[in-house]
Amino acid sequence: MPVISYFFGIYIRMYHGDHFPAHLHAEYQGHEALVAIDSGEIIEGQLPRRAARLVKEWCLEHHLELTQDWDLAQRYEPLNRIPGADND
Repeated sequence: MPVISYFFGIYIRMYHGDHFPAHLHAEYQGHEALVAIDSGEIIEGQLPRRAARLVKEWCLEHHLELTQDWDLAQRYEPLNRIPGADND
């Protein structure tokens, strides 16, 4: 699964052809969560509070880019890298 961003030790990934609703996979220190692209809310799994807050803020800030990557992933096309919250 391609890593589309990395910041503060948090990996953000997206699967090609993944199921709806549109989401990303966030991993941090052994925790994993599916996060809704539209709201930044965790829809499955868990992250520590601070990591969840960072992912939500980042998600909302990069909503357009995430939506574009989701559309690419549904067509099995290469995904674009998105800058991290720490300006990676």
